[in-house]
This record gives sequence, C-alpha cells and structure tokens, in this order.
Amino acid sequence: QVQLVESGGGLVQAGGSLRLSCAASGLTFRVDTMGWFRQAPGKEREFAARISWDSGYIVYADSVKGRFTITRDNAKNTVFLQMNSLKPEDTAVYYCADELFRNDKYENDYWGQGTQVTVSS
Repeated sequence: QVQLVESGGGLVQAGGSLRLSCAASGLTFRVDTMGWFRQAPGKEREFAARISWDSGYIVYADSVKGRFTITRDNAKNTVFLQMNSLKPEDTAVYYCADELFRNDKYENDYWGQGTQVTVSS
C-alpha cells in the first residue's frame, strides 16, 4: 500500500520561510522521481518542482524558481520543499506525488493528502 504523507505547512508572513516534508512508503522511492504540486483556492492544481531519484535532474515552475528548493533523502524515503521569500500568491494546499514518465509525459499515480500553506501580507 502506497502512502505519501506531507507535513510542515502553516501560516507565515510574506517574506518568511517554510519547509515541507513528504514521507513515502510502499513505493520504490529510491528509484522514483518525485514532485511537488500546489492548488490555490478556485484554481487548478499546478506543478511546482520535480526531482529525479538521484537528485541529478531538478526542475522548477517559473513561479517558484529561485525561491523554492526541492531535495530528497533516499535513506529516509522523504522529499522536501524548502520555501523561502514566500508571497501571498504562494498560498495553496501543497501535495507531493510520484512522477512516472510514460506516454512522453510525467504522470502521477499516487498523491498525498496535502498540507496547507497560508502566506499573509
């Protein structure tokens, strides 16, 4: 049974920082690409960041590039998202997911329950 459990969300003032964690079980985590996504109120879920199994391939959405950093610890089956210089527009529920490259695109089979990040102005 696959489980992805996010934590670390909360309320922070603009300019502040948060570090999200996603603990995985039931996956072949050490060989899986993992991703972070977010969904703001009234908007569709959007991609934020992706990291390959060996951390050799990392990509960010333009909206978070230079402020967010994705990392992973394969020994602990955990992926992290360090978020700095937070803005009110970063307010969203943040999800982690496995990222499987098939049919010429990344697809997601498993999602966590999400963690709320709220940035006040």
